[in-house]
Amino acid sequence: MEDVIIIGGGAAGYYAAIHIAEANPKLKILILERGKEVLTKVKVSGGGRCNVTHAEFDPNELVLNYPRGEKELKGPFHTYCSGDTIAFFEKRGIPLKIEEDGRMFPESNSSKTIIDCFVNEAERLGVQLLRNSSVIAIEAIKKSKDKPSDGWMVASIQKKYYAKKILVATGSNPKIWKMIEKLGHSIVNPVPSLFTFNIKDARIDGIPGVSTFVNVEVLEKSVPHKVTIPLKSKVSPKAVLASEGPLLITHWGMSGPAILKLSAWGARELNNWDYTFKIRVNWLPEYQEEGLLQLLLQIKEVEAKKTVLRTNAVDIPKRLWLNLVKASDISETTKWAEVTKSQLQSLAQQITAGEFQVEGKSTFKEEFVTAGGIDLKEINFKTFESKVQKNLFFAGEIVNIDAITGGFNFQNAWTSGFIAAQAIAANE
Repeated sequence: MEDVIIIGGGAAGYYAAIHIAEANPKLKILILERGKEVLTKVKVSGGGRCNVTHAEFDPNELVLNYPRGEKELKGPFHTYCSGDTIAFFEKRGIPLKIEEDGRMFPESNSSKTIIDCFVNEAERLGVQLLRNSSVIAIEAIKKSKDKPSDGWMVASIQKKYYAKKILVATGSNPKIWKMIEKLGHSIVNPVPSLFTFNIKDARIDGIPGVSTFVNVEVLEKSVPHKVTIPLKSKVSPKAVLASEGPLLITHWGMSGPAILKLSAWGARELNNWDYTFKIRVNWLPEYQEEGLLQLLLQIKEVEAKKTVLRTNAVDIPKRLWLNLVKASDISETTKWAEVTKSQLQSLAQQITAGEFQVEGKSTFKEEFVTAGGIDLKEINFKTFESKVQKNLFFAGEIVNIDAITGGFNFQNAWTSGFIAAQAIAANE
C-alpha cells in the first residue's frame, strides 16, 4: 500500500510529489502517468522554452489574470506565489529570466531544463513513477476488518493500487472527471479557453506575421430591439468584452495576447455563440475616430504632393496601412491633395473602429487550456482537499480554474501542487 498516489505525471503532479517527499521523506509516493512521456505540456510551453511563471509578485494583482478562480486563488497566492516559484528553481540551479511582457523562462531557453529538474528531483527523493498506466477506476475504501483505515483504490489498465491519500492532477481529462463525478463531485462543463480567431477579410489578407498593439472588442451578438425611427448616425454595436495588447495577424485570422485574453475571458459566451461573432479593432488605441480624422486632415495639408498609400502617416505597420487605405476606397495613385474628407473619414473609421467577422476558432499552438472542471465550491482552498471526500486532493487544471496566456496557468499548478503537498505530508 502506498501512502500517496498521484494521478497524472504533469506539472502539478510532479511539483506536488517533490514537495510531499521533501516535507515527509518517509512517505511512499507513486505517480501514475497514462502516457509514455511525462510533463508533455511543460515540453511544448512557450514554444519549447517553457513559460514557467509571470513576474507579478502581488497576489492581489496576480489573481486578476484568472477568468475562473480569481476569488479562490487569492488566499493560496498569499501562501505560495511567483517569488516562491523562482526560489524553487534557483535553489536547484535553474535561474529564470524576465522578458519585457513579464513572462518568465529558464535562462537556458529550453523546457528540457525544467523537465530534467523535475524528473531528477523526483528520482532523488524516491518518488516512484509508472508510465503507460492510464487510470480506469477510483474508489473510496471505508474502514473495515480487512482495511484498518480509510483509503483509496486506484485501478490502472495494468493493476490495482491502494493508498491512504490520492492527489488528482490530470488536467482537462473527461474520463477522470467522470470518475470524480461518481465520487460525488460536480463538474462544470468544459469549453476551450485559449484560442485564436478565424477571420477571412481582405484587410488582413496576405500580411501574416504583422503584429501591433491594439484595442479590440467583442461586439454583442445582435441588437436587442429593432430600431423603428430614423437615426442621424449609425448606431455602433455595444462591446461585451474588451482587451488591449499585441495582436498578431496569421494565415487564418488573428492571434496574439489581445485576442487570447478575449478568448479566455469570453470562453463560455463565445462557445454559446458557436464562435461566430464580430470584433471591433482600434489599430491606433491612442486615437478615437474624430481625433484621427483631424490628424489626417492636417497631414492632407502638409503632405499634399505625396500619395496616401506611400506615406507613413500614422504609427501602424506599413503592410497593414496599405490594406486599410485600399479598404477606404483610396487608390494607389491618389495624392493627399486629392483625397476627399469622406475618404479620410472612412480611413479614420477603418483604423480606429474596423469591424471584422469571426467564423470559428483555432487551438492556440499545443497549449490547449479549458474553462471547466471540478466545481470550486467543493474544494477547500487552504489545503486543496475535496470537501466531498476525505483524503482526496486536487492540483492544476482539473479544477475549474484557468488563466490567460503568460505563465499564469503554470503558476496555478505550482501553487496548488505545493499547498496540497503540505497538507498531505502534514497529516501523516
